[in-house]
Amino acid sequence: MAAADRAIRSRLPLVDLVLEVRDARVPAASAFAPLRRRSPEPDRRRLVVLNKADLADPSQTEKWMAYMKQTSCSCVALNSHSREGIKELLNAVRAKIREIKLGESDCTGTVLLVGIPNVGKSAIVNAMHRIGRIGAAEKGKLKHAIVSSHPGETKDISGYKVASHPNIYVLDTPGVLSPVFFNDESGPLLALTGAIKDSMMQEFEIAQFLLAILNSRETYKKWENMNQAGDMPSFSHAMSSSSHHNKRQYASDHTQDFVVKAVRQVLFDSISSFKGYLENENELKSLIECQFIALQEAFRVSADLSEDVRKLVAMKLLNLYRTGRLGRYTLDCAPDVRKEIVS
Repeated sequence: MAAADRAIRSRLPLVDLVLEVRDARVPAASAFAPLRRRSPEPDRRRLVVLNKADLADPSQTEKWMAYMKQTSCSCVALNSHSREGIKELLNAVRAKIREIKLGESDCTGTVLLVGIPNVGKSAIVNAMHRIGRIGAAEKGKLKHAIVSSHPGETKDISGYKVASHPNIYVLDTPGVLSPVFFNDESGPLLALTGAIKDSMMQEFEIAQFLLAILNSRETYKKWENMNQAGDMPSFSHAMSSSSHHNKRQYASDHTQDFVVKAVRQVLFDSISSFKGYLENENELKSLIECQFIALQEAFRVSADLSEDVRKLVAMKLLNLYRTGRLGRYTLDCAPDVRKEIVS
């Protein structure tokens, strides 16, 4: 990362536009540190992309967009797997390049794509390259950046042509994470969203942090009527009838709908029946401990396994959160625009 950091810093003054990708669930914590340390003045050569907007709270994303606009920072929120979202981003990039190049149509623009690990930079550049190539006069060879759900897969800086008239080239860069994240409150947020490897912070501790968040939010109330008539069958019913109705339903697959619903039911029952105070650290820990025991049954994790049972439950729970199966959560609240103006 240190080598990548130096390489990125050396290119920042040389490119026309910096495309900073953040995770829409943690827009503040996922900000790119080298850009934080630059001039606080508005930078018209920077465009912020809030990726994974499909996993974030839509109302909070709108507030973050308003905040960015208020601070004179161009911003686009999208899901890198959405064709329409990528087209919107390409149009925004074209407009910025034309603005920077003073309206020239046949110019060449360079864009540096930066961000912390696992925010979707490579997925974005692949989609931009694929869609931009369709409209290009010269197709050329289609390149692919390595895309992975694990952080740290991009090792080198690679260039991709994403548009013609003007010609635009994007440089995809490795994710760079500030070494101070362990010492501030952004560490747990980045671990929860998968920006750092789970092995750097114990999965059980990350899952505990997730449950603390779920317990303090109102999303669980939406799951109250999940098993009423017309809805999907409950976990126990699905377990008894799955072999008769759908042979592809496996209790060991935690992504199956009936298992996800069982997990939601456990969380709803445990939170709604809790009579203590979430502000009390000991009572919160007691609630989380009870939830882990109940989730072990919901996930059908056998206590007889030689592996760490808590770790298995934690890994399954984290996967459901990271894929949006437990709801859409924004963990960084947007700053109050009115307060920012006053200050």
